[in-house]
Amino acid sequence: MKNLKLAFLFLATIGMVSCGDKKEEKEGIKLESPSTSTESMKTGETSTDEKMVELSITGNDQMQYNKKELKVKAGQTVKLTLTHVGKMDVNVMGHNWVLLKKGTDISEFGNAAASAKDNDYIPAGTDAVITHTKMIGGGESVTIEFEAPAAGTYDFICSFPGHYALMKGKFIVE
Repeated sequence: MKNLKLAFLFLATIGMVSCGDKKEEKEGIKLESPSTSTESMKTGETSTDEKMVELSITGNDQMQYNKKELKVKAGQTVKLTLTHVGKMDVNVMGHNWVLLKKGTDISEFGNAAASAKDNDYIPAGTDAVITHTKMIGGGESVTIEFEAPAAGTYDFICSFPGHYALMKGKFIVE
């Protein structure tokens, strides 16, 4: 009978200790997991704090970005990475990411950009651009950092000749 009580106490103690370990493990995972929301994960956004946001977008050989919408908060520092997931050379299928000021006519800007090859297809002297990446080819990646403009909806495009017709989206600043 004494051995039965000891066995029961031993098993109960092991059960409590193992449950405690599992609880601590779960809590440890919670504490160590990055602070990204489900919504931000859907948009490719990660945030280490309220002042910095990291965005990623890809362009491919079919003249398409993988995202049509990016969201940030006014005044945040934005770290945007463009990756060209295609294989074609920059001279054949180059991509960039250009954030345009509100009210910019995309077609007019795109037509002017077509003759600015030596300037990454950004027209010299334009005041229509908030920020842009350099032009990249297949397999390349580029990252820029900038401060999000005032709240509103802005257009982003690829300014390689003709790409703006398909490679465009909305940059929403809340």
